Amino acid sequence: MSAPSFQFSRRQLFLAAGAATAAGLLKAGPAWANAGPQSYSPSWSSVDQHPPAAEWFQDAKFGIYYHWGVFSVPAFANEWYPRNMYNNGSNENNHHKSVYGDPSAWPYHNFINGARDKAGNWVQFAPKLKSAGGNFDPNEWAQLFADAGARFAGPVAEHHDGYSMWNSRVNEWNSVATGPRLDLLRLHADAIRAKGLKLLVAMHHTYNFTGFYQWAPAQSTTSLKKLYGQLSFADEQQLWYDKLKEVIDGYQPDVIWQDFNLSRLDESRRLAFLAYYYNQAVAWNRDVVATYKDGFNTRGEVFDYERGGPAALQNPYWLTDDSISSSSWCYTVGIGYYSLNAMLHSLIDRVSKNGNMLLNIAPMADGTIPSGQRSILLGIGDYLKRFGESIYSTRAWATFGEGPTQMGGGSFTTPRAGTNTDIRFTRSKDNTVLYATVLGWPGSTLHITTLGANRINLSNLASVQLLGSSAGQYTTLPNRTQDGSGLHISMPSSNPGHRHRPRRHGLHHRRLRRRHVDAEQQRQQPVDRHRCLTTAVARPGCGGRLRPRRRPGRDEGPA
Repeated sequence: MSAPSFQFSRRQLFLAAGAATAAGLLKAGPAWANAGPQSYSPSWSSVDQHPPAAEWFQDAKFGIYYHWGVFSVPAFANEWYPRNMYNNGSNENNHHKSVYGDPSAWPYHNFINGARDKAGNWVQFAPKLKSAGGNFDPNEWAQLFADAGARFAGPVAEHHDGYSMWNSRVNEWNSVATGPRLDLLRLHADAIRAKGLKLLVAMHHTYNFTGFYQWAPAQSTTSLKKLYGQLSFADEQQLWYDKLKEVIDGYQPDVIWQDFNLSRLDESRRLAFLAYYYNQAVAWNRDVVATYKDGFNTRGEVFDYERGGPAALQNPYWLTDDSISSSSWCYTVGIGYYSLNAMLHSLIDRVSKNGNMLLNIAPMADGTIPSGQRSILLGIGDYLKRFGESIYSTRAWATFGEGPTQMGGGSFTTPRAGTNTDIRFTRSKDNTVLYATVLGWPGSTLHITTLGANRINLSNLASVQLLGSSAGQYTTLPNRTQDGSGLHISMPSSNPGHRHRPRRHGLHHRRLRRRHVDAEQQRQQPVDRHRCLTTAVARPGCGGRLRPRRRPGRDEGPA
């Protein structure tokens, strides 16, 4: 991509507030921490006053959630198995008939209550804690999330299938009354918060009664109608609200993430939820975030791109949820994964465009997190541990970056790794550092075309530093030149961030200090000597003061 001509004042360049241009650059929005009314009413004029992206959320950048539940038991196709097993002739339907029996005789709720398959094996979603002889340890999960560098995490507390993973009083189809006999949401919440992470709770229950079970037969009892989304629409909407209220009152989530079809609900229901959540957050004295795909707006909530993000810098602050696998959001036999570089570079790209990334993993039904997923998470964590200063607590700069690799462009765009000519920018929140992350080692010279002399005068740049292999280590790079084609920085003969370990993803980072910077063409304005520009290069095995940065198997709809 070609960089636009920048007409910035000194403060705008180094304090990183860029004006909108014809190229689509947008000024990053303000941080909203500790702001907002002290009470809310169920009206748009009221809830729109809620600050959408709390400052802690803008600082966090990276979160983890997980599709784990009853649908993990068949481990076939994807998390929409409960829907498609009733679609006669589908792969799931044929598989179900072969392994379990005809859905009319072996329905989905058998996975909840427990039943034997055609081979005589007992089948049920009933993970056991390690302390009880099983494989599930919520504390180990939370430690993995922390080691991966996540700053917020949490479960899909209810998916489209209608099964609640908490001690619900309004839904008897829950993890305490059946199967595990455990309050799984409580276990997750306590373990995650014990690691210092914020709690996210994902709710996908709107689609339960707005289309998910379209092929399921009519149920005979009120209880089964509740599970399969077949109550009256009025009763379903009340149940939708009551479930959210239970989650809010019982677990005090910092983020409530909701899936699609909210626009199908009565506006009064949506507003009642928002007002209740925000009022409770005021009582807790906490800043909370509500995300959406439809049915809310960006004035008070954060828009979520499923498996994607914008092609360019976008305001207001946004979120994407992506998955570690291209084939499914839940565990399936033979599940495949995106590469570490694709996931890492996608994170860096999204942060540079004023967004956060929520990464989904897919545990097995018994509570085991497969080693391939653990390796990717730990790879991301290794990078963030060393080079987190260019991700955490940063803000978008005037432009997101440069280079040939197109990333984003809407929802359902495949994560991809960048090249050694792709660069992504971020700035420090205090407006003193500009980070430039290169998505591969550039060789002997790094060329940053965005910083060409016809755009920005850096003739009095004081110093350039490269991030080292450990956090807080820097290598001074004294040789650089600037001309109309860009800023050219001589690199070390070898990558100081490379640890020569397998499956590494490290990046190279640079930091440039300057005495004076001309923020406008043909002008020079003094900049305090302590101000610096940081550039980073990302690729497996290397790190520095710049940083770098998969498509779901959703055959019918969002996760």
